[in-house]
Amino acid sequence: MKAAELRKLSALNLLGVLEVVLSAAVPAFFWEGFTVLGTHLAWLCVCSVGVGTLSVILHLALRTNPSPKRSSFTHKISRFLKCCIYFFMSCILFHAIIVLYGAPLIESVTETFLFAVLLSTFTSLQCLCVLGPNIQAWIRVFSKNGATSIWESSLQITTICSILGAWFGAFPIPLDWDRPWQVWPVSCSLGATCGYVAGLAAAPLWIRWSRQQLTYKSR
Repeated sequence: MKAAELRKLSALNLLGVLEVVLSAAVPAFFWEGFTVLGTHLAWLCVCSVGVGTLSVILHLALRTNPSPKRSSFTHKISRFLKCCIYFFMSCILFHAIIVLYGAPLIESVTETFLFAVLLSTFTSLQCLCVLGPNIQAWIRVFSKNGATSIWESSLQITTICSILGAWFGAFPIPLDWDRPWQVWPVSCSLGATCGYVAGLAAAPLWIRWSRQQLTYKSR
């Protein structure tokens, strides 16, 4: 593991955390009455677009998934279209899973789908940025000891943290506290966002610690 590569990962993850913070703070300067709770659907759109755009730009700039050979323009277009299709399918799949876990089937369809888009942005889009539209690579990375680079290890951590955050965020919804953040899907989307941010912050620290442990054991 090169120290420079870990510094790149730390910088990318820090920018990801900053983008999440800015998605909640910056629109309020241009949109009167904008708040994460009060205009939650608008925030879901802003956060998904902001995080997704930044992730794509940074991963392309840092070349976290360099092509082994020069590809033609047609191949790049085909790869881009595959990524778009995979992302859309991921949104549909997450929407179906969320409904199966108890979300309203007919009511709040927009809220459920936008939450699915946010969750796909935190998980599937990151997989597409790091691994590309390669299902075999996705399966390999999320199998036991399947990560072969720090980018893949970070992807494991942020994806798992995002899904766990969304799952834990559902716990307060049935409670009769009548709080604004208990309205569907506020607590789940906030939980997923907190999990994503926690994963971004923890990934470089965990990778550094685990590599040091391996170095120590090999001596």
